[in-house]
Amino acid sequence: MSTTSSLASKRIESLLDESSFVEIGALVTARATDFNLKQTETPSDGVVTGYGVIDGNLVYVYSQDASVLNGSVGEMHAKKIANLYDLAMKTGAPVIGLIDSAGLRLQEAADALNAFGEIYMKQTLASGVIPQITAIFGSCGGGLAIMPTLTDFTFMEETKAKLFVNSPNALDGNNISKCDSSSADFQSKEAGMVDVVADEATIFAKIRELVTMLPGNNEDDASYEECTDDLNRVCADLANCVGDTSIALSTIADNSIFFELKENYAKEMVTGFIKLNGVTVGCVANRTEVYSAEGEVTDKFDAVLTAKGCEKAADFVNFCDAFNIPVLSLTNVKGYEATVCSEKKIAKAVAKLTYAFANATVPKVNVIIGKAYGSAYVAMNSKAIGADITICWPDAEIGSMDATLAAKIMYEGQGADVIKEKAAEYAALQTSATGAAKRGYVDQIIEAADTRKYVIGAFEMLFTKREDRPSKKHGTV
Repeated sequence: MSTTSSLASKRIESLLDESSFVEIGALVTARATDFNLKQTETPSDGVVTGYGVIDGNLVYVYSQDASVLNGSVGEMHAKKIANLYDLAMKTGAPVIGLIDSAGLRLQEAADALNAFGEIYMKQTLASGVIPQITAIFGSCGGGLAIMPTLTDFTFMEETKAKLFVNSPNALDGNNISKCDSSSADFQSKEAGMVDVVADEATIFAKIRELVTMLPGNNEDDASYEECTDDLNRVCADLANCVGDTSIALSTIADNSIFFELKENYAKEMVTGFIKLNGVTVGCVANRTEVYSAEGEVTDKFDAVLTAKGCEKAADFVNFCDAFNIPVLSLTNVKGYEATVCSEKKIAKAVAKLTYAFANATVPKVNVIIGKAYGSAYVAMNSKAIGADITICWPDAEIGSMDATLAAKIMYEGQGADVIKEKAAEYAALQTSATGAAKRGYVDQIIEAADTRKYVIGAFEMLFTKREDRPSKKHGTV
């Protein structure tokens, strides 16, 4: 076994519990003979496949071997991956792909092209049935780049990994020194394709952490663990976390653990997983500030929905709904991003987010922590589109718009004193948490510090929730 070949196996060993990996199809080699391929050894046809466990959870893994024809995908290479998917679907366990490949095996031409299609088909059938995770350690280009985007979560090594459909130098007016569109930095910050960017060792640790948070399949109720945290723990400083909701979610989570996804993309919208009383919960939250580990503000955003943020959140909610993971939202939004670029796609993106929340039948809890204005609030898991429980902090503002702005519109030209007086009346009647609660739009008004225990209580009450939807093949939004 060559050094690089052992690297493919070593990656699997680094990922799985010690000595748990069982290889399948180790003797498979290429059948093609064109272009002198017969004279080239293709051990395992360039991909190591098999199964093992992560913290006791069954998983299926394939790891591409860059020492065999650069890890290129040919007929038998694809059949091994397809076979792995068949086993995973039969047994209801996740598939994890470790990518390091030059892409299509040119020597096999049409056979290799068909092989790509076979993998795509298996991934499509598995979508929403078993979790699919991809980690990219080397090259992942051309048609191969479709594979991670057909999976649920993508990890990317921070320096050596490359992800692209067209190479940077093939893009009009671009070269790799000007903009490396294949880099982890570009794919995570600009394209939003990548959930986690890190070094190899950290990627293995993060995949292990993610697997322990996810169910094995869409009918599995085993994503629970014994909670060692105080269920009634008071979060004294939570009210100070309105800006950076990733910190707020960490604060209320069991043992303060928050697994954030796509943290480099659309930072004004936070998505990720926490555990509450040992149960995995998917979280979506508006964010107006980002704090560094040193406690300094590194980014600031308006409290608005953006197209990128909506799409990021909608995809995440769809995943949670497919795998019966409850959804918690923290809402602080006053409207929509107002730019010419945003206007091209904001309506469609908000429609996707609205549809995702409204279509999801899992338990849904919304906590309004700041502003909740207009149809932007309606789209953020409001009671109107199906939130089961809506909770408010005392200073939350809920209504069609800011009270002062509403007064200026309704009493235009009547002087500053009148507008000030009417704004105060409007705030008390139309934008206060109490006013919304009186109309039944809010179920509970609580102190911010008590959020953890109330949210846990709400999800426990909703544990046996059942909700039907009109019979149809699928929606079209």
